[in-house]
Amino acid sequence: MEKLINFKIDGISVEAKKGETILNVARKNGIYIPTMCYISKTTPCASCRMCVVEAKGVEGFVLSCNTPPTEGIEITTNTQELENERTNIMKLYDVNHPLECGVCDKSGECDLQNKTLEFGISAQNFSAREQSRKIENWGLISYDPSLCILCEKCVHVCNEVIGDDAIEVKFGGYSSTIIPKNAETLDCTFCGECIAVCPVGALVSSDFKYSANAWELSRVPATCAHCSAGCSLEYETRYAGIDGDNSIYRVKNNFEFASLCGAGRFGFDFENKEVSDEKAFHKAVEALQNAKAIRFSSMITNEETHILQLFKEKFGLKLFNEDARKYQEFMKSYSSISGKKHHSGSLDAVKLSDAIIVIGTRVATDNPALRYAITTASKHNGAKVVYAHPLEDTLMQNTVTQFMKYEVGTEEGVLALLANALLKDADLSKEERAFFDALDLGYLEAESNIGHEEIAQMMHSFARTKNHTLIIGNDLIAHERSSNIAKLSALIEKYSSFSLIIVANEVNTLGVSLIADLDVDEESVDVVGYNAKGNFVISAFKFANLSIPALNQQEGTFVSIDNRVLPTNVALSYAGYTLNDLALACGIESENTIDYTPKLNPHAGFKNIKFDALQNYLSPLGEDERGYLLDEVVCAMDGSLEAISDLPEFNGTIIYNSNPVLQFNASTNSAKQLEKDVTLRGSAQFATAAKIADGDRVEIRFGSTIILREFKLDTTLKGTIALNPTFDSVADASRYKFEKSKIMRVAHE
Repeated sequence: MEKLINFKIDGISVEAKKGETILNVARKNGIYIPTMCYISKTTPCASCRMCVVEAKGVEGFVLSCNTPPTEGIEITTNTQELENERTNIMKLYDVNHPLECGVCDKSGECDLQNKTLEFGISAQNFSAREQSRKIENWGLISYDPSLCILCEKCVHVCNEVIGDDAIEVKFGGYSSTIIPKNAETLDCTFCGECIAVCPVGALVSSDFKYSANAWELSRVPATCAHCSAGCSLEYETRYAGIDGDNSIYRVKNNFEFASLCGAGRFGFDFENKEVSDEKAFHKAVEALQNAKAIRFSSMITNEETHILQLFKEKFGLKLFNEDARKYQEFMKSYSSISGKKHHSGSLDAVKLSDAIIVIGTRVATDNPALRYAITTASKHNGAKVVYAHPLEDTLMQNTVTQFMKYEVGTEEGVLALLANALLKDADLSKEERAFFDALDLGYLEAESNIGHEEIAQMMHSFARTKNHTLIIGNDLIAHERSSNIAKLSALIEKYSSFSLIIVANEVNTLGVSLIADLDVDEESVDVVGYNAKGNFVISAFKFANLSIPALNQQEGTFVSIDNRVLPTNVALSYAGYTLNDLALACGIESENTIDYTPKLNPHAGFKNIKFDALQNYLSPLGEDERGYLLDEVVCAMDGSLEAISDLPEFNGTIIYNSNPVLQFNASTNSAKQLEKDVTLRGSAQFATAAKIADGDRVEIRFGSTIILREFKLDTTLKGTIALNPTFDSVADASRYKFEKSKIMRVAHE
């Protein structure tokens, strides 16, 4: 049992765990200590000194943000001396700070403004000579150094949580400022987290700047609709003009404990503005009643998925969703070994890890929240991070401690090698031990390009670690040998100290897989497409036969990779029809879509809780109070490992279907602030092999698919694998992402 440290704060007896600071303990016990530069999710900046306290027997003031308590110490948080110290600090902060609160974007939510009032700074006794400070426009982010108080929050969060390490402080006394690190202008993934943590109006959204006042905006708590991490956010809305409809002006997050990527922060304007007409509605009802199948995407709520399942049961049609079906099959195989329905890992578990293996995902762009969790583990715990993939990722270079480059298609063999090493001393059954004894390690190492030395290096680096996480990406889920890969993953989780995260591809891939009885997509006729291709298309996106609301215009729930059922709410109203309207017209009766929330599949771990009873907030100490965790479901352990198949060879030019930073799907593709890079990006070596050059218009062929792209040389890439985006819907994201391809240059007319 961990020994607790007993001490007093303002005469109140409190306890501290090892590693906790005086400030941590004070906050846990509801004792207020003012801060300006402190953020819970980073190491203390220790630049503002607002958090100073007095400790009995200790001369001078103590910084509570980075000082751990000792047994029996007595801390005082509020004396006249401390009040004077903090007041003088505020006077220094206010030196020549422009009194622009009427037009500053932070007015009404500014820490400097709040604390100036808190400490009664009504007059300034001294000043400093004002300097000319140029406002910097860094694309999505604007920086005004005249408003900056050099708290360094932005620098810490960029380095310690995001992993970009893109900004730094240029020291120069009163002329100190924030500058791009090792670059002329800001070179980063534009997550906007620096905007979120900035306590004043120095770092702001270029799009939002001067467009609205904080107090005019209404906040709508919701869940991000772009990837499977289920990040918490708030849509801030206001009328767009006189008697105008509401618009989303910006997105905010609880930056104290949570983070948000740039797609979530800046890609909010994907609402459907089309108005459905009655004639189109009746055609949609007729199409559904006569359909042989419904094809739908995983950009859908659990409640909508339940309605589609009711359509299947009522009309006997098929449901097509290859993304969720492959995830469903993967988890079925996983359960046959693990004996449970859900994987054990979570984002919080990743943050606490000191050993992490990532395999089969370009995680920085597939799931940025996972990247941030890995970065946090690396910076705060010194985590050893093994990154296994055919392509190195420069976005992960600040966190990865060992890169394992394996050959395309050999994921089953690589996971077998990892499992063989991790389970060397595990108490396996005779059949399981026989499986590993029968492995041809020499063959697997030769064909996968993962040598014995690399495995030994990994095991050596993990020798003294305690908290372990294995992250499995979509390359393994979509692999033709995914069933055996799933069983190997389950075996590692079952017999080792590794928790397991299986990264779902879309925002609600996991939820759909738990609710819908899915069929193999047969490419048949008479298919209704729901946010997907079909003979009759019902969609929130372009070219729909019947328009429906987008995910920021709906209320309902998603299931995140944490196995948490998360609510989302209506940010903007929609005047047209919904799927529930279609269901009512077809005899599937429920007044509201969210009436189905307590009826979601209980055999998959869903609970009988009404939508309006679901919480949607983070507590003052950072606990996630949103929705609920799925109940664990016990499954039959009736699976067995198969012999490793011959590892395939991918020769010549290869395409990897992977999206660029900030792009995920049709929603992000429609957002006006997000860059839309639809080029095929490859190395000079790839260009030579494909006989193409930078700027060429090329035709990409794999199977029956033909795609036209512009080729762009990318100096960060190596080898003969090029990156092809899928967010513009030209490639099937449910397929194995690596494709053998033929590249042809298209002559200009």
